[in-house]
Amino acid sequence: MTSKPLVIRHARHVRHARRHPVRRRSATLTALTGIMLVYSLLPLAWLLVNATKTQEGLLGSNGLWFAGEFALFDNVAATLTYDGGIFTRWLLNTVLYVVLGAGGATLLATVAGYGLAKFDFPGKKAVFAVVIGAVAVPGTALAVPTFLMFSRMGLTDTPWAIIVPSLVSPFGLYLMWTYAAGAVPDEILESARVDGSREFHTFVRIGLPLLAPGIVTVLLFTVVATWNNYFLPLIMLKDPDWYPLTLGLAGWNAQAVTAGGDVIFNLVITGSLLTIIPLIAAFLLLQRYWQSGLAAGSVKG
Repeated sequence: MTSKPLVIRHARHVRHARRHPVRRRSATLTALTGIMLVYSLLPLAWLLVNATKTQEGLLGSNGLWFAGEFALFDNVAATLTYDGGIFTRWLLNTVLYVVLGAGGATLLATVAGYGLAKFDFPGKKAVFAVVIGAVAVPGTALAVPTFLMFSRMGLTDTPWAIIVPSLVSPFGLYLMWTYAAGAVPDEILESARVDGSREFHTFVRIGLPLLAPGIVTVLLFTVVATWNNYFLPLIMLKDPDWYPLTLGLAGWNAQAVTAGGDVIFNLVITGSLLTIIPLIAAFLLLQRYWQSGLAAGSVKG
């Protein structure tokens, strides 16, 4: 009789421990996380601080602290109006390349990855080997052959020279292939086929909702890669009117070593700050849908 209350208290203690597990903090892990956080945010802080300085203040002050005059809004206005407002044209060009290039790459990777994961056909292993080989090949190694091919087609110095190569994303295809293989159960597809659902209808109504987290992940990768693309536009484009932001800002930066060129480091820094703001906003927005998709998938599972 005396041991029964002890057993009950022990059982309650076990249930409480399961509901409220003790979280141990590692000093080493916390320190490493702090170092990585500082390492990641320090360039952003430097960019934000120096975007508030004039050209004179930029060269005559500490790089990690503000100068006397706060010139952020003047720098933004000067960046948007310099050289006839060419920065805005570069921004629109970059958005065009991202929407058509990154959006098209995500669409193609989703459709192809789903098909390769859920359908069997002769030569599937060969396709897998080609995809893996394409992932291993760096993009810079294909730049010259791509330029020669587009030059023969007469597409250099046009937006298609940036958009068409951006449509091919071997890593995105491989990611969607492996994700679709586990995220879309074969039993659900078989049930839909038994009910008379067509393949395209099954893909749209069943496949796409289950693939949402993977689609957002691929979209993030392709958007960042296309937005930051520099080497491909460098060899493909000559007309500044078709430059993306990366190439345009590099041209502004190179003016400092050009005879008779304007030294506008303050505009280069401010333009770089304006360039990363859409990326940060897109990442935060897509991360929200990514997390909601993962949560929905766990509830369904």
